[in-house]
Amino acid sequence: MQDTYKHQGMRRRLVQLLKQKGIEDQGVLSAIGKVPRHYFFDNALLAHAYQDKAFPIGEGQTISQPYTVAFQSEKLVINPGDKVLEVGTGSGYQACVLLELGASVFTIEYNKVLYERTKKALPVMGYKPRFFQGDGSMGLPRHAPFDKIIVTAGAPSVPGSLVKQLKQGGILLIPVGDNTKQKMFRITKVTDKKIKKETFDYFSFVPLLGNEGWKS
Repeated sequence: MQDTYKHQGMRRRLVQLLKQKGIEDQGVLSAIGKVPRHYFFDNALLAHAYQDKAFPIGEGQTISQPYTVAFQSEKLVINPGDKVLEVGTGSGYQACVLLELGASVFTIEYNKVLYERTKKALPVMGYKPRFFQGDGSMGLPRHAPFDKIIVTAGAPSVPGSLVKQLKQGGILLIPVGDNTKQKMFRITKVTDKKIKKETFDYFSFVPLLGNEGWKS
């Protein structure tokens, strides 16, 4: 795997496009500018690596659109050292961006084939989150609480298990809706009995599978 001047130039252009689309957080833009997204693509598909669009990665999943990754990362408000749970490892691209932001990342994937593939691929790239395979809609109670939780699949409702696993003051970012369109929710756990809910734009994610997601 090589990260050439050409690839770096393509990333710079992608970062400029994300700025034009409204991403302002310099840390997020810097992280997007560092992660070699072409590593996630076959050589024959390299032309697609730095386009601002999602792309199939097999198993009915996609590598998320860079704008979506940047938007979620910005709304999550990552501080260096934050303990972050990512629900839906997928290709691992979002996890790499979180690591570049200085987070300690725990990532869980429902699909065993994707889990095995990404668990092997990311360390080769130099990225080492903690990998888990299982029902991400239930979180990772053994490793809770978390400062931040990010869900990269569309849920029918906000899973109570994930809210419980937030620290006080923690943030859960999750797309909620049907199988075609979801609204981005940001849930802040003010106290154990009080949450603050904010909503943002509509997005289109693959379904969150599991006990508190869509039943597989």
